[in-house]
Amino acid sequence: METVLLVISILLIVIVLLQSGKAEGAAQIISGGSSDLFTKRKERGSELVISRVTLLLGLSFFLICLISTFVG
Repeated sequence: METVLLVISILLIVIVLLQSGKAEGAAQIISGGSSDLFTKRKERGSELVISRVTLLLGLSFFLICLISTFVG
């Protein structure tokens, strides 16, 4: 079980690092610039795939951790 968690966590780290920088406007929000960071933005192509893989890996990591807590 720990091996699966290790593999999923490494994949999750890699896929998060591959995501495009959505926080580029975060500095503007903190400094009082325009607040268009939280506007709806459609993900297309590879961004959509990376986003869905991140969601899938995150949920599987959470569920495996939850299951291993109650089983072992």
